[in-house]
Amino acid sequence: MDDERRRAPRAPIELKVEYKRLNTFFADYTKNISRGGTFIGTEKPLSVGTEFVFALGVPGMPDPLRLRGKVIWVTPTHEATKANPAGMGIEFQYDATERQEKEAGVERLMLQELGELLTTRLLGRKPQV
Repeated sequence: MDDERRRAPRAPIELKVEYKRLNTFFADYTKNISRGGTFIGTEKPLSVGTEFVFALGVPGMPDPLRLRGKVIWVTPTHEATKANPAGMGIEFQYDATERQEKEAGVERLMLQELGELLTTRLLGRKPQV
């Protein structure tokens, strides 16, 4: 089911994610990432269609990577399984000037955390960073 929802191949990675919801800050974790989006494991997913800004804490980077995302699907707690945990699928949202910069940041993150071989396989080409 996950594969049908994904538009780009994803790789497993766990990074701390922070975001705000109704004046409350949340700290959850990513489970995987691609150039186009990520999955945030949480028992309190946002509603489908919600757009929000979140910060990815990346080891080795002095500041978190700030990204804008849109919830495109959720797995509520009552439907979660070990193979399909509770959380939300996030599609990165960019304007024309941000796209190249943010995609390059995600690509650098993938290269740093996953290595050149796996990153190349996931992107279908050699990393451009």
